[in-house]
Amino acid sequence: MTTGAIRIGTCSWTESEGGEAGTFGVESPHDRLARYAERFDTVEVDSSYYALPAPSMIRAWLERTPPGFLFHVKAYGALTGHGIDPSRLPPQLKSLAVSPSLLPEAAMLANSSADRELVRISDPVALREVADAFCEVLQPLREAGKLGFIVFQYPPWFTCKSANRDYVLYCQDMMKAFPIAVEFRHGSWLTTPRAPGTLSFLRENRISYIACDEPQYGNLTTVPFLPDLTTKVAYLRLHGRDSEGWAGHALSREMYSYGENELRLFANHATRLARKARTVFVMFANCHGGHGLRNALTMKTISN
Repeated sequence: MTTGAIRIGTCSWTESEGGEAGTFGVESPHDRLARYAERFDTVEVDSSYYALPAPSMIRAWLERTPPGFLFHVKAYGALTGHGIDPSRLPPQLKSLAVSPSLLPEAAMLANSSADRELVRISDPVALREVADAFCEVLQPLREAGKLGFIVFQYPPWFTCKSANRDYVLYCQDMMKAFPIAVEFRHGSWLTTPRAPGTLSFLRENRISYIACDEPQYGNLTTVPFLPDLTTKVAYLRLHGRDSEGWAGHALSREMYSYGENELRLFANHATRLARKARTVFVMFANCHGGHGLRNALTMKTISN
């Protein structure tokens, strides 16, 4: 990682940037990542949240990207306490899954019919097995120097309390020496009185903090945008600001397009962080409809 570098990318390489089929006019999934890597030097993988990547998929990523390209890989949902599709679980782990209806946060999951079909892994032995398999499949990325962070995006019901801080450390331990970065989705972690303690906790344990931009409702259902760093690497993850869409389906959350003034503000934050950081990642998660790709390209122009 280059000292003070600002690296810009998106949280998907499969969306069209608008008006053309596929990424930059490429319809073939085989070629989309290669075309993306001609313009960006980092990307976040979202598919790993839903299932462990296949070794063949990892090999393809390596083949289609140049030296120095970095993949940030979203942690498998089972590791962050989310419900997961039982059909994608290894057979030996299916008996250890727990129905969300038995969990205290079931009411928060009940808003989605899809969530009611998911299961949860709560057994520590099973979680360790999943984590070991996850690390094993990512090892080739690490050996090639193309692995950035394992992105742990915790669920909205993961509140700021001692047991959950312990679980963050447990996740760090499960990932062994793989670097992790954490994104909190409940505002209690970053309220005015608690934010300093949250950042200190991450600094003390050498865990990178992800600063998110998302709609604000004036309560704890979303987190405030607090650009800061807890290691030598800063990570800004930009979801968009569509308050109406944020409460709906996942795809509707990603439909927001940042204006140039908003992008310039993020560029200023990134430049400020780069004075203290070895690297600043600016990752656009507003991918649906090509907004993330277009915003990232504009951001690159602004930052140069």
